[in-house]
Amino acid sequence: MLWLQPPWEHADPEAFAGIEPERVQAGFVAEMTYYMAHTADGGDPDGLADLRRRCAEVLSAEVGREIDVATMMAAIRFELFEDTLPALRGLRESGLRLVCVSNWDCSLPGTLAGLDVDELLDGVVTSASSGSRKPEPEIFDAALELAGCTAAEALHVGDSDDDVIGARAAGIDVLRIDRAGGGDIASLAQIEEHLRA
Repeated sequence: MLWLQPPWEHADPEAFAGIEPERVQAGFVAEMTYYMAHTADGGDPDGLADLRRRCAEVLSAEVGREIDVATMMAAIRFELFEDTLPALRGLRESGLRLVCVSNWDCSLPGTLAGLDVDELLDGVVTSASSGSRKPEPEIFDAALELAGCTAAEALHVGDSDDDVIGARAAGIDVLRIDRAGGGDIASLAQIEEHLRA
């Protein structure tokens, strides 16, 4: 659906002046790794603020200079894949209910709204809001409840082992998307083709 642009490419040149580009990149990779391991801590605005503060501390330690939260967050930008909006619109027009399931903090609905995706979704379930994370099946159970359907009526589209393992553990059929080939589908546009088959 969306991808993270490399934050080191958008880092404020003044804030990171004199630091080797490789070290800046390594710093953001360390920060992202820490974030992914602690998304559950960002279940509400206060928790998210604290998580971001700690992420900035990880980044600062890696680059050897204090980087504040605002500077870190300004470098974090998301972009939709080109097939996202057309595919979601087509699926909605087919009468399907669409729920986003992600290992993310409580800010995901706002991020999706900023990318004009929210109006095409019936809901969002995050690891922080559900108390479980992919590949745990409970996060998928929460999505099924939100969608108002059974596992047998659902289809999950994901790009990772966690997606496949977790959805199958919840009894949901899975399409693995691999845009480089090798998956069940290579584009979100192929979801409708799969459903018609």
